[in-house]
Amino acid sequence: MPVTLIRRRWKTVALAASAALVGLTVPALTAPPAGAATTAGASTTPYDDTYYAGAIGKTGPALKDALHTIISDQTKLSYSAVWNALKVTDQDPNNSGNVILLYSGISRSKSLNGGDTGDWNREHVWAKSHGDFGTSTGPGTDLHHLRPEDVRVNSIRGNKDFDNGGSSFTDGGGSLTDSNSFEPRDAVKGDVARMVLYMAVRYEGTDGWPDLEPNDSVTNGTSPYHGRLSVLKQWHEQDPPSAFEERRNEVIYDSYQHNRNPFIDHPEWVESIW
Repeated sequence: MPVTLIRRRWKTVALAASAALVGLTVPALTAPPAGAATTAGASTTPYDDTYYAGAIGKTGPALKDALHTIISDQTKLSYSAVWNALKVTDQDPNNSGNVILLYSGISRSKSLNGGDTGDWNREHVWAKSHGDFGTSTGPGTDLHHLRPEDVRVNSIRGNKDFDNGGSSFTDGGGSLTDSNSFEPRDAVKGDVARMVLYMAVRYEGTDGWPDLEPNDSVTNGTSPYHGRLSVLKQWHEQDPPSAFEERRNEVIYDSYQHNRNPFIDHPEWVESIW
């Protein structure tokens, strides 16, 4: 379906080397380097001639295949290593001792990671039961869809698909839920969409893991599908990549997995593929 074009907030982000080592300082945001630009229908990045060279100019299934090949070249983390990585990727820009919780929007101490009430834990945005990959190294430890979240809120989200509607709940930050779906707060709707779609491109059933795909259902259970695609596409358009999301993509690329979420760099590729 046609999409309404909105003013983009895409930027290129520079990283301070120390953040990768100690996770105590937020890499500074800088103006886009020479050559970075956006147009009404497409964007260009400093990575187009290098990282994305095999994808530029392609559309549809050919683009999806090219991106799968590109982003599958990654360094994999153990599930225990994810704890410390999230303290860097999701650091509060205004408080280096805290992380920002995805659905709640709460800034919470990095030291409060665990499984007790008041702690934050590791939220799988692509619910790990959707394909039954658990927390094993691979999709279960991929930082591009793992985010810090309050233990109780994480439990409320559970493995529900994403859709509009529902009721508010304590510490939800504006997120909503009902019996079979979850709606994140407005500020991260696009983040959620791009994380789900990254997973659908990265994991195609060719490396021992399930072929993950988006669909338009909210009753996917343990099947390797996640919905609702039509809503995720709307959220992607309504909430373009923020500076926080772009910085996060850079940290993962430079310091951990060495692969990127292409839909943060080239948001127009969502419509091209789906």
